[in-house]
This record gives sequence, structure tokens and C-alpha cells, in this order.
Amino acid sequence: MKVGIIGLGARIAHVAHEFYKTAPDLEFVAYSDPAPAGQSVLQSQLGKPLQGYETPQEMFAAHKLDLVLIGSPNFLHLEHIKVALESPTPYIFTEKPVIISKEETFKLLELMAKHNGLKRLLIGLVLRYSPLFRQIRESQNSGQIGDIISIEAAEHIAPYHGSFFMKDWRRHSKYSGGFMLEKCCHDLDLYQGIIGARPIKLASFGGRKFFTPQNKPEKPHRFPAPEYPDRVDPFTPRWNGSEADFDSDGDLIDYQTALIEYEGGANLCFHTNMAVADEYRRFAIIGTNGMAEGDFVRNYYRVHDAMTSEELVHLDDLGGNRSGHYGADSMMSADIIAYIRGEADLPVGIIDALQAGLTALMLDEARHSSSVIDMAPIWQQFDSYKLS
Repeated sequence: MKVGIIGLGARIAHVAHEFYKTAPDLEFVAYSDPAPAGQSVLQSQLGKPLQGYETPQEMFAAHKLDLVLIGSPNFLHLEHIKVALESPTPYIFTEKPVIISKEETFKLLELMAKHNGLKRLLIGLVLRYSPLFRQIRESQNSGQIGDIISIEAAEHIAPYHGSFFMKDWRRHSKYSGGFMLEKCCHDLDLYQGIIGARPIKLASFGGRKFFTPQNKPEKPHRFPAPEYPDRVDPFTPRWNGSEADFDSDGDLIDYQTALIEYEGGANLCFHTNMAVADEYRRFAIIGTNGMAEGDFVRNYYRVHDAMTSEELVHLDDLGGNRSGHYGADSMMSADIIAYIRGEADLPVGIIDALQAGLTALMLDEARHSSSVIDMAPIWQQFDSYKLS
């Protein structure tokens, strides 16, 4: 199976290596990127060079590929997915988020309808592959949770990670689509999948209060990162990077809350913040039969019976860790390779990703307009493409 890469950055280099570890028979042959930040690392892991091309069109003209991985900055995804869909390549993996605007979402749906995108497009929403998510699914399938009433959840990151966002190209919404889309689309997809319904109403509030000039330390600072104490890869900005975090020229915010009501009446209260000293990514799922709670960072999971408060599940180590998205990267690679070989289905698809992306984008619209957004007209247009 011949594989090509569009946008050879650090993240897609890591994903490519995970694919290679899962299936050493994969033959990585080419990449398209004028400034491939992940090239040297990936080639050392593969033990062979890849042929480089300036444009995806040149790469597709030179190679018949079975799989292409798209890891370019978010604002280039639609352009690169279009080129890939118009090629004969049967499978296209794209990093999240898929696109950066409502308009791009509908353009992509049109392309998908024309080029069999529902089957060909694969998405890197890794949390649905994680050991913790699989435990939640087990609890749902066994009836321990019951019908979901509400979810309280948070993704809180420490200043070392927030500093990276404020310095990286992601600090500009015109490139990233905003923080809720770029960072939290994982979480929005996860909880939408758990509830099994789409949002019907949403509201959001937030701003920037930590990464501001008045909070800038007097001395040069370096935030400690648990797994990267010297601020090395991947928390070093590359393309279009900056050295300013507290006086960043970007428009990214550093805290945000979201309130979402779903079809059927379940609701989600979600909070994200970049200034959390002891970071966590936790949830409490409250259902008619029981409550499930856990934390991706702290790696625990509990389920209690609603009527008796009896502890039904108590897990302190789910086999994941902080790196590799809590063990999900390797599991995602294994499942996607199995899917391509016709051996398995996937827990998340491109439609899930686009719906989570639209939710994130409309949360930002609600934040800007200080209004409650009715999602019905958006889903009506979304469903008009007859792909969901």
C-alpha cells in the first residue's frame, strides 16, 4: 500500500509513524510541503527518504497512491482534500478539524457527494479511539448509565500548552478556525457521540484574561511541560511562529464556556481554559441509571448506580498515558488500517467530524453575538446533501 503526505508537519509525522508501526508493509513514497517540519523525524523513523514535491498536484501526477495523509494547517484542508478527492486515491486521512468555517463545511459536503467522500474520507478525532471512551461505551451498552440527562465536562490545559497556541500559527483564527474548533472539537465530538444526538440550541461566553501584556512575567519565562520539560517538540512553534505569548498578535481567546441543548433534551456544560496549573480533561455523565465520571489526563474511570450510589466500576489505570492522546493514537492507527483492509468499522466518521466542527464554529458565533443560536436551519442545509 503506497502512502503520500500533504503537509508534513510534526503531528502528521507522528501519525504516519503510528500507521507504520501498525502496518510495516506500508510504503511511504512521497510528500508535498514547501517547508516540511516533520520530514527529518519521519524519515529517520522509516529508515528511508520520501520524494518531496512543491504541490499535491505534482505528487499525485507522479505516484498512484492508496492512502494520503493530510496534515497541513487547518485553513488549507479544504483545498488539499479537494485535490485528493479529485485524484483516484481510494482513502484520504485528514487531521482535525476538517475545515474552518460554515461555508467550507457546505463546500466539502458538495465535494463529498460528487466524489464518494463518505467512504473515502477518514478523520483524526482520536478521543473516540481512546481506552477511556471504550469504557464509556461499555457502560452505555450494559445499561449502567441509561438515558443521558446531562454532561459536565472540561478541557483544561496548563500555561505551557497555552503559550504554544499563543505563539503558533493557530493564534490566528483565520488559519485555525479558533480555539474551540482547533482544540476542543475532540471533546464536542466525543460528547455528541455519547449523547447520540445533534445540538439544537447553544450559547457561549469567553475571552482572553491570562495571556495579556499586564500578566507578562518581568523575567524571560519558560513554562514546564510534564512530558517536555525543555519545551521541545511538539511545543515549539514552527511555520508562521512568534516569540510573543502574553503580547500575542493573534485573536485567540484563553477561556470559554459553552452551553448546549441536544435533540431529545440532554444538555452539556463545557469549559476550557489555558491557565490551569494542574491540567485535566474530565467529565461527569449523568444518566437515568447511573453516573459515569473520568479524566483523560489523570487516567481514571468510575461508575455509580443512580438509586443506590453503589460503585459499579472503579478503574485507576486504563492503559493510556499523557502522550499519544492517552494511548488513542496507536489504537486509531490500528482501527483505520483494519478499516482500509475491510476488517472493521470505525467509531467516528467524517460526518461526525463536520457536525462537531459546525458546533464549535457556531459556539464562537454565539460568543461574538451574545446570543442563543438555533441550529435547526444549519442542520436542514447540512442534511440537504443527503450524506448524514
